[in-house]
Amino acid sequence: MRVVVTGANGMLGGEAVAQLAGRHEVLALGFGPGRPPAPDRTYRWLEADLGDGRSVESALLEFGAQAVLHAGAVTDVDGCEREPDAAWRVNTGGAQQVARACRTLGARLVAISTDYVFDGASGPYGEDDLPNARGVYAQSKLAGEWVALSVAPDCAVARVAVVYSGRATARPTFATQVVEKLTRGEVVKAFDDQFTSTTLAASGAAMCLELLLEHRYRGLLHVSDETVMDRVDFAKRVARRFGLTGEIVPVKTADVKLLAPRPLRGGLRVERAAGMLRNRPLTIDAALDRFHEEWARRTSP
Repeated sequence: MRVVVTGANGMLGGEAVAQLAGRHEVLALGFGPGRPPAPDRTYRWLEADLGDGRSVESALLEFGAQAVLHAGAVTDVDGCEREPDAAWRVNTGGAQQVARACRTLGARLVAISTDYVFDGASGPYGEDDLPNARGVYAQSKLAGEWVALSVAPDCAVARVAVVYSGRATARPTFATQVVEKLTRGEVVKAFDDQFTSTTLAASGAAMCLELLLEHRYRGLLHVSDETVMDRVDFAKRVARRFGLTGEIVPVKTADVKLLAPRPLRGGLRVERAAGMLRNRPLTIDAALDRFHEEWARRTSP
């Protein structure tokens, strides 16, 4: 099958390319130079800009995509507040490019979205709960959901939260910073009033690809790990799994100068995904076991 992954330089997109490579004819699209997730490069890489209104759509049409995992986005939450036009061009306009191409080609589409579409007043949230996006990132991603679902006939939107990975080419995240800082003997600061789900990228990618290639489910699906916790608890669990000691200092969100609002009582309910997917959402212990294995591979000689 001809499968396209947008956002192939990102954590979830990169994991998806690695899992697809060698099994399907894969076109990996990303912004900037490619960071190959599969060392044998059994896929095609193409640089394309979700924000330019045309290059991604043209690439999908030329490739003749049969299935598309749309993982590309501007995910810097505070950066979206500083550059709202860019956020809307990529997060909403990019989704429109992809959805138009999928409609023209009759291709299956799974678009990746975020727990930030909820305001965090009364989470964790299920797929039937009403979004209330706050901030440019959240609003542009929610609009991207609507565009994808309304334009592409065969479409599902998969929501994730706090994505992290131990893969060597993955960008730094809160989870990797906890490992690195505690290893160096540095203090880790973590919010004790932000409750959220987490998503190991490899697990999230597996669920999204199963949804893309093996199901015809249309609509919203939450595909994070199953455990909801505050960030202090998450940091402590990471430290414990890696056998690290050190100081983890709780802080309040209101005490830190952040441009964009953060959901405080967030998290995603994943019962629907657990009931329909072979690749079930992971418990936090299972996810951290796999994260530890990924980290060990990247740091081994």
